[in-house]
Amino acid sequence: MAAMDSNALRRSFLDYFKGKGHTIVESAPLVPAQDQTLLFTNAGMVQFKEALALRETRSYARAVSCQRCVRAGGKHNDLDNVGYTARHHTFFEMLGNFSFGDYFKAEAIAYAHEYLTQVIGLPEERLWVTVHDSDDEAERIWTKDIGFDPARITRLGDADNFWAMGETGPCGPCSEIFWDHGPEVPGGPPGSPEAHQDRYIELWNLVFTQYDKGEDGALAPLAKASVDTGMGFERLAAVLEGVHDNYAIDLFQALISHAAGLLGTSDLQSPSLKVIADHARCAAFLIADGVIPGNEGRGYVLRRIIRRALRHGHKLGHKPDAAQPFFHQMAAAVAQQMSAAYPLLAKAGKQVERLLRKEEEQFALTLDQGMKVLDEALKGMQGKGMEAKTLPGDLVFKLYDTYGFPADLTADIARERGMKADLAGFDAAMDGQRTRARAASQFASDAHASLGLAAATEFLGYDSLAAEATVVALLVDGKPRKSVKSGEALLALDRTPFYAEAGGQVGDAGSLKAKGLSLQVLDAQKDGEAIVHRVRVEKGEVSVGQKLQAQVAPERRAATRLNHTATHLLHAALRQTLGEHVTQRGSLVDAQRLRFDFSHFDPLTQEEVRRLERLVNGQIRANTEVQTAIMPLDAAKAAGALALFGEKYAEEVRVLSMGDGFSVELCGGTHASRTGDLGLFKITLEQGVASGVRRLEAVTGAAALAAVEAAEDALAATAASLKADKSQVPEKAAALAQQNRQLQKEVAALGAQLATGGAEDLASKAQDLGGFKLLVHQMQGADPKTLPDALDRLKSKLGSAVVVLATVSEGKVSLVAGVTKDLTDRLDAKDLVNHIAAQVGGKGGGRPDMARAGGSNPKALPKALASLPAHITAQLPKPC
Repeated sequence: MAAMDSNALRRSFLDYFKGKGHTIVESAPLVPAQDQTLLFTNAGMVQFKEALALRETRSYARAVSCQRCVRAGGKHNDLDNVGYTARHHTFFEMLGNFSFGDYFKAEAIAYAHEYLTQVIGLPEERLWVTVHDSDDEAERIWTKDIGFDPARITRLGDADNFWAMGETGPCGPCSEIFWDHGPEVPGGPPGSPEAHQDRYIELWNLVFTQYDKGEDGALAPLAKASVDTGMGFERLAAVLEGVHDNYAIDLFQALISHAAGLLGTSDLQSPSLKVIADHARCAAFLIADGVIPGNEGRGYVLRRIIRRALRHGHKLGHKPDAAQPFFHQMAAAVAQQMSAAYPLLAKAGKQVERLLRKEEEQFALTLDQGMKVLDEALKGMQGKGMEAKTLPGDLVFKLYDTYGFPADLTADIARERGMKADLAGFDAAMDGQRTRARAASQFASDAHASLGLAAATEFLGYDSLAAEATVVALLVDGKPRKSVKSGEALLALDRTPFYAEAGGQVGDAGSLKAKGLSLQVLDAQKDGEAIVHRVRVEKGEVSVGQKLQAQVAPERRAATRLNHTATHLLHAALRQTLGEHVTQRGSLVDAQRLRFDFSHFDPLTQEEVRRLERLVNGQIRANTEVQTAIMPLDAAKAAGALALFGEKYAEEVRVLSMGDGFSVELCGGTHASRTGDLGLFKITLEQGVASGVRRLEAVTGAAALAAVEAAEDALAATAASLKADKSQVPEKAAALAQQNRQLQKEVAALGAQLATGGAEDLASKAQDLGGFKLLVHQMQGADPKTLPDALDRLKSKLGSAVVVLATVSEGKVSLVAGVTKDLTDRLDAKDLVNHIAAQVGGKGGGRPDMARAGGSNPKALPKALASLPAHITAQLPKPC
């Protein structure tokens, strides 16, 4: 077998198929572009789905890729198996070659056999093949054309060797290639009763998409058949390196050794180190692809992965110390091993480390405490019989809600102790939170019903705001109509100047008119490649086939164009000011303002906001031309054009450039002609919207001038109130604030004096309980903040004593209890204050010598205070 490391193996596969006329296609992001059916990209064919179904035409008919994949959420989830098996991963790579109506079974099988046996030198006698039990053609190619030993070919049914994109649509049989790890490993060949064991491991799956499956289950031959293959990169690397465990390959061993060094352990076979190595890869790639840890959807899956890794670090002895995190240090090791194949890791390195460190610091605050709660519960259950082998759902929820333990992390820990978690009970306890989390993973459907148009709408809006067009479809309440004479409807034209909402820019509004007919266009949206107008009939009756005059509202479009152009300038300014880790996380551009969400952890300082404004306004003053060009996607990326997170782009893209390279982005929106058209740019809001995501809002043109004028008016009004010049406002305001703080301190001091000034009188009210004094008193009208000072004065005055003070303020009870040091071995201030608090609807806490509490039932306070002497007497030792 050929000796090669992981990087050489990837290159070998891509180069081989390039030599066979395949186009090397870059790995798609882990977040599927505009695919609402998937949480993450989980196979190499995801980015080619439409091409394999022959619904999309590309410039090439053969492709090869090394696709990064994640299976850690939704339908495809391997998370629970990681660390327990030799081949499960949350993140993995899939090698694949594809034919879109070009070559078919004979070539696909020949390529696979040649690559495995001739290029990387696997002994053919250690390969095993399966084919679908109906696929005589595939078996003939293997035996007759390739000369493969028929004794090592197994025919299997639909469950193993038939593949479909969905319940209906393109599908076909497949042929799988297995590797025999040798007789020293238990297991039998495919199709045998022992096939589930580890001796024979699937390497490569060759899918022959040749049928179209109808709703009745009937298979109709496709006009052109396709090929879709997938081979597990880590499995192939393990074979070439002569190991049985994927985690023993060079790539993983480097990560495991790095983790062991960080954690100070010498046990390189620890399953926990495998988990940490796997999860470090997955977390690094997800963050590099724009996913941010959060509490729902993809962000929640990422947070689960990170916290599972941290728990295994804790298991290996790492203390959850926010000052000494370890997991973020795995990011550099992942980048060192894999950035040659995936340069995005190096570019996003700082962002990955910052996010991982912040997550670890947050979780460190609760991990140790949560583990103690869980350990106590698990120990309490052990030895109580089978009925006590299930961790209650309410405890699973408590660990999630209070300590941030994902339910599957708790289940993982319970499983290690031979128990299981009541996840059904957890789901019930989650209630609304669980409902929201499920809703977030389902991904919203289109906001409007589809007109089902096959033809694309010709968009004229880059060059014109008016045009004549023909109505091609009408829809009312989800049903096609020939004509509409009142109310709202969805309407499609053969050509239109109306921009459909995309890339954050809102859809255009305006009018559609003909003789005796007037329609108001309220919005425009995309429906596939068609543009759908939401209209309201104001006069007349509109019919399919009718010619109309379309007119976009010019003022709204003009203001929107300025704000959209400003988002590009702002994005570039953010990357210059904060760093290249900044990526767009969402935007909204309309005629009133722009809203821009971006990846960054810390709130922006006033100076950073000012620098952003200076950079953008500098480009506005330069008044450079806003240039657009149509070019191939690869050429655009090579030229440094930024692509928006989560967007799907065609092979030909529109590139927007401003300011001699200041901003270069892919964008299909409408924009100003020159940067100077924006006039002025002003940021009006900076805030956080999610973990690691900040938001800016800004205005341009007349709206920016209005914002400046409003700020000037507010400053003038403040100056007038302070009887000062505008330039003196900061100084005057600071002086007033300082004066206010001083007055607050003086008021508090006076209140304390009033509360404690009668200490002599109060002390005289203390009763003797045989060796010490007890004073229980409700202070009328006292500020709760003064109680501790009054308590200390009275304890000092009384000597050996117990003092309990109470007051009622704004309908709430405040309590404080003190026990002098000589009595804390007999009485506890926490017990005393809680004895009263329990009767007034509250609870408290503190130290044995001083404790505080609150309550919500003032009416019960007198009786509660009166009960304390008897409670104390009951605590004291009885005389002999």
